Amino acid sequence: MMKHAWDNYRQYGWGHNELKPIARKGHSTNIFGNSQMGATIVDALDTLYIMGLHDEFREGQEWIDKNLDFSVNSEVSVFEVNIRFIGGLLAAYYLSGQEVFKIKAVQLAGKLLPAFSTPTGIPWAMVNLKSGVGRNWGWASAGSSILAEFGTLHMEFVHLSYLTGDPVYYNKVMHIRKLLQKMDRPNGLYPNYLNPRTGRWGQHHTSVGGLGDSFYEYLLKAWLMSDKMDTEARKMYDDAIEAIEKHLIRKSNGGLTFIGEWKNGHLERKMGHLTCFAGGMFALGADGSRDDKAGHYLQLGAEIAHTCHESYDRTTLKLGPEAFKFDGGVEAVAVRQNEKYYILRPEVIETYWYMWRFTHDPKYRQWGWEATQAIDKYCRVSGGFSGVKDVYSSSPAYDDVQQSFFLAETLKYLYLLFSNDDLLPLDNWVFNTEAHPLPVLRLANTTLSGNPAYR
Repeated sequence: MMKHAWDNYRQYGWGHNELKPIARKGHSTNIFGNSQMGATIVDALDTLYIMGLHDEFREGQEWIDKNLDFSVNSEVSVFEVNIRFIGGLLAAYYLSGQEVFKIKAVQLAGKLLPAFSTPTGIPWAMVNLKSGVGRNWGWASAGSSILAEFGTLHMEFVHLSYLTGDPVYYNKVMHIRKLLQKMDRPNGLYPNYLNPRTGRWGQHHTSVGGLGDSFYEYLLKAWLMSDKMDTEARKMYDDAIEAIEKHLIRKSNGGLTFIGEWKNGHLERKMGHLTCFAGGMFALGADGSRDDKAGHYLQLGAEIAHTCHESYDRTTLKLGPEAFKFDGGVEAVAVRQNEKYYILRPEVIETYWYMWRFTHDPKYRQWGWEATQAIDKYCRVSGGFSGVKDVYSSSPAYDDVQQSFFLAETLKYLYLLFSNDDLLPLDNWVFNTEAHPLPVLRLANTTLSGNPAYR
């Protein structure tokens, strides 16, 4: 599947950000600006390396060496470029030892730094790589920055300071953390919107799905990545998930555990595909949790995995919808037409993989195999892989996009699910939110040991 996705991108979309597998041409979205930055190449590198596809890896490396240029007049998403490009380049560097990846990562990081020039130090959502001018998404609450965007920079920026010896990156993300720690949180929950001019929360929406998700993930992973020295991050994680469990996690009438969204003072009984990553997060954070609750969190992870598997199993294609409800008689099923699509997303498979690593219950491999077969049957087209618009239809329309995260995440997690635990053991590697593995920084070899969070 990886070879089919890569070879078609290589043939029809090379250098473009993504591939339109049916039209057989390049594709790009506004998150990458208007320039050809080869997002699929950068995102897929570590997957190619892990799978032993070394010729393909070398092709990608050569393109990056010769063509990846960040001095373009292009407005990009700080968050997306960080997790896909900086994360992808750092992982490729750590896996292969090839200097070019480190050099490019550091160059690109320098282009993102102007985004932090706001009155509060909370970065803008978008920055122009040439001019350094930043701004926020027009649709976000009253000019706010988004929790999952400014809160998902920590892993990559700490590694940048570690590799360069320059504390500027570390200081930027620690400043964000300090500001968040000082703020009042409604019901102990973090709202999804924060105004970078005033430092005040926007609308009081809270989500473990899109707009919130990876902020919580990176609190836990900051602690893991620091070899469990960054206890401040662990405490913030524990406090946050305590509030999430109290206010957002419920059991449906049919016995399915789900994570809802807090909106306008009440709980919306709807869960997004993106939220399904949380099963894996709860399992990953079980060891080291408060009050001897490791068993509880592993169980919670298993329940979320089960719910998300049901969202797949209750469709015609055995692929999960973008969002699903728990209202009245409807459970784990999408109701609105615009929530019935599957765009090759990885989060459910990601959770299967973490649950497999921590429990070795064979059902997780079984579920992963079901998903693999469904993707291969319904999403494979002659020119690559495409998302589908309705998972409840036996002959769905294609969206004609091969997402870069399909190669970075979906196929990587599937490959790891069927591999032995000694391939990227979790004691040594922490995966960023785009599935790019970064090594745990042990105190003996870290230049950050002078920083309080690493004492």
